[in-house]
Amino acid sequence: MLIPVVSIGALGGVLGIGLAFAARHFKVEGNPLVEEVAAMMPNSQCGLCGQASCSVAAEKMVNGEIPLTNCLPGGKALAQRIAEKLGVPLQLDGFEEVTPQVAIVDELICTGCSRCLKACGNDAIIGAAKHIHGVLNDLCSGCGKCVDLCPTMAISMVEVPVTLKSWRWQKPRLEEGVRA
Repeated sequence: MLIPVVSIGALGGVLGIGLAFAARHFKVEGNPLVEEVAAMMPNSQCGLCGQASCSVAAEKMVNGEIPLTNCLPGGKALAQRIAEKLGVPLQLDGFEEVTPQVAIVDELICTGCSRCLKACGNDAIIGAAKHIHGVLNDLCSGCGKCVDLCPTMAISMVEVPVTLKSWRWQKPRLEEGVRA
């Protein structure tokens, strides 16, 4: 009984040392610029850019495969920071700033089919099968995946409601002929 335990323990130790050696000597270094750009992004993994994740989008931005304005939740401000980081000019041709949106569920139409629950990657939709669903605004990334899947069209996208937590002072608009 002692021989099998000792031999399995010795084998585990030798294989563990071999794995540690391989991990140290065959380590693949990533591009530090990609990691810095990925850290700048919102990392909500919403998929609005058409990429699998924010890190994949950051890698493609650094390689020049997609435009820097591809991250819709980050908007123009993020695109400018990434352009400064990469040292490239920012192309804003056709770029339109979008306002943040969240999903809402019309409770009179919702049948509780649960298709939206499966589509939401942030678990922002609450409810159960054959029950009315709701959306937690703080968790909703505004990707709109649930809208396309709803068979009764009970889900729609609306601008993020202004609360004391999200309110921002608007810059005053200057009228023509008035100098600041």
